[in-house]
Amino acid sequence: MRKILLAVFVCLFVASGAFAADTIKIGVFNCLTGANAFGGQLELEGTQLALKEIPEVLGQKIELVVVDNKSDKVEAANAVTRLIERDKVNAIIGTYGSSLAMAGGEVAETAGIPVMGTSCTNPLVTLNKKYYFRACFIDPFQGAGAATYAFKDLGLKKAALLTDVGNDYSVGLSNFFKQAFAKLGGEIVSEMKYQSGDQDFTAQLTEIISKAPDIVFIPAYFAEGAIILKQARELGATFRFMGGDAMDNPEIVTLGGDAVEGFLHTTFAYDPSMQDMNPVAQRFTEAWKAEHPDKDPNVNAALGYDAYVLVIDAIKRAGSAEPAKIRDALEQTKDVPTVTGLTTMNATHDAEKELGIVEIKNGKKQFIGTVTPEA
Repeated sequence: MRKILLAVFVCLFVASGAFAADTIKIGVFNCLTGANAFGGQLELEGTQLALKEIPEVLGQKIELVVVDNKSDKVEAANAVTRLIERDKVNAIIGTYGSSLAMAGGEVAETAGIPVMGTSCTNPLVTLNKKYYFRACFIDPFQGAGAATYAFKDLGLKKAALLTDVGNDYSVGLSNFFKQAFAKLGGEIVSEMKYQSGDQDFTAQLTEIISKAPDIVFIPAYFAEGAIILKQARELGATFRFMGGDAMDNPEIVTLGGDAVEGFLHTTFAYDPSMQDMNPVAQRFTEAWKAEHPDKDPNVNAALGYDAYVLVIDAIKRAGSAEPAKIRDALEQTKDVPTVTGLTTMNATHDAEKELGIVEIKNGKKQFIGTVTPEA
């Protein structure tokens, strides 16, 4: 009889929620080591800052479970597997690097765990995915915006491309720029390629210089981008250079020195140098400077913050931390205030938001405005 009463007592407590988990686990898989570590670390720090400001939801504490994907596709899949099978997370945030997001996304999709991507802009990340979302815009939009700014705003008619053929982000963004620039009436005079990890670009740059372009589009990551810019200036190149959001890093000036002066890149509508910040961006910037007085925030940190905000917003609206309900709520995301502007999730799970342009002037990044793609 005592055993029966004890069993009934336990069942009643479970039913009443007395034994329910009092912590909601949100996993983070990002590049904390390897080639993309600088960007991944900034995104993680942005997410951690958001956790500090919003430590609980629905009366439950939030725990971040962080796993390093080591800037490697296989490790990215393994990281998501660990978060799901070992740590039993309710949702996941990440990652910097579209190739890594695609690798981890397959695992999450099979398991039915929602993921909020940070800066993974390749369209394939969310293609035919039910559970993968992202806080960023996608590369067709970004490539068209870069081409529009170069052709319409700067009046440049001849462009060259220098593309990392081993990187999905670089290949995709390069193609979208090429298509849009040609559609606007511009001419692509040279298309040169390199492999991830290359350090010597003199052969490609010499060929590009011989074609006399007005601008060279380099959809590179910031470290190799800085090397390309330095070697181009050493070879006497005088044309403009432009890159994508992966060049948005506070260290580019340190690495590139005078060679990055005048360099342009697309980004999201946030930079600590911008005027008329929205209230969320102002709060984020102030909180970041208090937490990290030794370094400036950038758009990666902002997107790490925004990804967390979007997941928490979905949990609130769902009234539940069940993965399927979080997914359903994420799909209905509309006009949520974030650092990078009002965020709405479209039918393909990609964020709709403004495209910004940054230029290096007098050794500093300056946000010079937004652009509307025309092709």
